[in-house]
Amino acid sequence: MTSKAELRKSLRKARREHVAAQPDSIRALLFHRPPAPLLAKIGASATIGLYHATDHEAPTGGYAKFFHEAGHIIALPHFVDEQSPMAFRRHTDPFAGSDLEQGLFGLQQPSTDAPQIKPDVLFVPLIGFTADGDRLGQGGGHYDRWLAEHPGRMTIGLAWDVQLCDALPTEPHDVALDAIVTPTRMYGID
Repeated sequence: MTSKAELRKSLRKARREHVAAQPDSIRALLFHRPPAPLLAKIGASATIGLYHATDHEAPTGGYAKFFHEAGHIIALPHFVDEQSPMAFRRHTDPFAGSDLEQGLFGLQQPSTDAPQIKPDVLFVPLIGFTADGDRLGQGGGHYDRWLAEHPGRMTIGLAWDVQLCDALPTEPHDVALDAIVTPTRMYGID
């Protein structure tokens, strides 16, 4: 099987090319709102953990706006430094992002003053995934460590269809996802 590093390189390239080939008008419509079967599994009072997507990741802005308007508390990852564990802090302005600042890894994150929160439902970024819920992340292990320390959370990956893999190399610390949503399919949701 191909190594994780080789897979990350080839999947990042495929993802970049896939996103570049989509017109802006089409990309704006994708991931606009969570699908109804997924919403049926999320409690009305659940705190939602999202990520602030980079240019080629599946976008989360539409989901953040949707959950915010539905009355959910939203949280985004926050990094103090490269040695500190990832935490989640409250995100209060998904429409303008006025509560976000530049953080580590080039990510937008809530300020250090924002309340720390433990999401019930966690939307997770990924490089690759399998139909069975295996996930290949960025390689830092931040989400796997956070989930190991906070078990029992619903985990949902957002991805482009091009990121689907037949199999991925996994290790004992890798946390499988409960579901994955792409623009054309849902995996792990009945």
